[in-house]
Amino acid sequence: MEKSRDSQETTASVPHRLQGTGVCPGVIMGTAFVIKHDEPQIVERDIGSDEIDHQISMFEEALIETRRQIRDVQANLGKQVGVRDARLLDAHLMVLDDRAFVEEVITRVRTEKRNIEWVVSEVSEQYVKALSAVQDDYLRERVADIKDVARRIIRNLTGEKSVSLDEMTGKRIVIAHDLAPSETASAPKGMVLGFATELGSPTSHTALMARALEIPAIVGLHNVTGVVMTGDEVLIDGNRGILVLKPTEQELEEYGRVAATRRHIVEGFSNLKDQPAETTDGKRIVLSANAENIDEIDSIISYGANGIGLFRTEYLCMSGNCDVSEAAQTRIYSEVARRLAPAPVIIRTMDIGGDKYLENDGAEREPNPFLGCRSIRLSLRYPDIFKEQLRAILRASAEGNVRLMYPMISSEAELDQANALLEECKNELRQQQVKFDADIQTGIMIEIPGAALIAGRLAKKVSFFSIGTNDLIQYTLAVDRVNDSVAYLYDPTHPGVLELIRLTIKAAHDNKIWCGVCGEMGANPLMVPILIGMGIDELSVAPSVVPLIKDVVRKLSLKDAEALAHAVACAESSAEAGKLCRKLLKRIAPEVLELI
Repeated sequence: MEKSRDSQETTASVPHRLQGTGVCPGVIMGTAFVIKHDEPQIVERDIGSDEIDHQISMFEEALIETRRQIRDVQANLGKQVGVRDARLLDAHLMVLDDRAFVEEVITRVRTEKRNIEWVVSEVSEQYVKALSAVQDDYLRERVADIKDVARRIIRNLTGEKSVSLDEMTGKRIVIAHDLAPSETASAPKGMVLGFATELGSPTSHTALMARALEIPAIVGLHNVTGVVMTGDEVLIDGNRGILVLKPTEQELEEYGRVAATRRHIVEGFSNLKDQPAETTDGKRIVLSANAENIDEIDSIISYGANGIGLFRTEYLCMSGNCDVSEAAQTRIYSEVARRLAPAPVIIRTMDIGGDKYLENDGAEREPNPFLGCRSIRLSLRYPDIFKEQLRAILRASAEGNVRLMYPMISSEAELDQANALLEECKNELRQQQVKFDADIQTGIMIEIPGAALIAGRLAKKVSFFSIGTNDLIQYTLAVDRVNDSVAYLYDPTHPGVLELIRLTIKAAHDNKIWCGVCGEMGANPLMVPILIGMGIDELSVAPSVVPLIKDVVRKLSLKDAEALAHAVACAESSAEAGKLCRKLLKRIAPEVLELI
């Protein structure tokens, strides 16, 4: 049942506005429905030897019931947002099917002789702590999957009822500490107006579900569940990441105008689909899309992107198929290439943290996985698995539009080793008389400062560069951009960052290869003129951002871009650089400022 704020409560000390991170655009006003999870009450107790089999039997029955519940939720979710997005719950089913998890629970019940619900809680908490320590946004977000599944199992063991959004009595804006996809799917279709959570990131389930449902969403709203009560009227601005509690008439009028303006601007972008991303004085930019699965191809085509500039193959592993076969990978890569032909498709080899593989091998956890055995380092450590992926990409290259890219290259030695394995794969396919592109373009991501500084050497061994600005900025400035305490230091206009980008572009052009950007800097309308002014050849962004960036490019002159790049490089502060960027954008594309 919904509970309202006590009528006697004074709100003088309650913040009127909260700032978070917008992860799905749009403005919506509505009544709040606040979810505060009460964890299942678990009492630890000893059990006798004669109870062990019964406890294990209870566990197995709870697994079956939990799997049924998740399947039901998945079916409901599929009806609401489609099969692709219903797959978000595959991670939940993975936990239930994880034999390591199940066997550990059973073993501890037998050896420790403790009640089953307590053991499930303890084992799941181990998993949560392990993933929480990983320096990888996506893997950290999987903590929510484990918590949600463990909560369901324990409730099925104890008979406690779980909280569900189906208790909502009308259309509501959902406020929560965090949300699992199974929770969002339990709401009747069309009842959720928007999401606002305390936790989350652009890769969280809340963000993914909001985009699937096409509703505004904000994450990172600290203590929002302590400020907003069920029944409160709230307004959320998914563009700017602002939640307004009990908005005034003036604020409602203001946001009404803003929302109408944004809709009009976005609708105006639709006529750019078949237009080239070309500056007013003829500089053509290749505008590609970042993607992570085959279901995004329709969006890539509809938004007018020129192929895929970054296909993140780690999604194949993260979605639950860590042992995906060479044949399965070949089918996926080939279908992507066929559907987008003749536009290019750049397939990046897996870029994941080292913990997932190392834990399975019994290796000791690294103290700092973000600087440890991840990405290309992990691939080179496991050459047999790496070669399976390389062969799959080569097989797909028979379509004629596939390119290959290695992530996180830091030295010539790494690049040489990767290329040597690629040549081995080519020879193996030749012996099997398998058709492939023998001259497949091979490139690398420049995301480590050391790589940028030796870009001239690396350029002699590849066909292209793609700058991963997210990691390049973090590694250059020693700033974790998801850490609130240092996020203010994350600065794409820092002179050191800009100099590394300039050096990379120059090294590419000096060696007659092209250079692109596939990080968030390329999706920022304020930063795009700087990149173009420094000579960037390609930008790869999220499919939905393509029209926005294309609009900026088509209203920009190369002369103005070059002048801005020079001025920003000479700016005395980030604030001054920001003003210069806004000044140019206001002059050439003032409508874009309304969206950012």
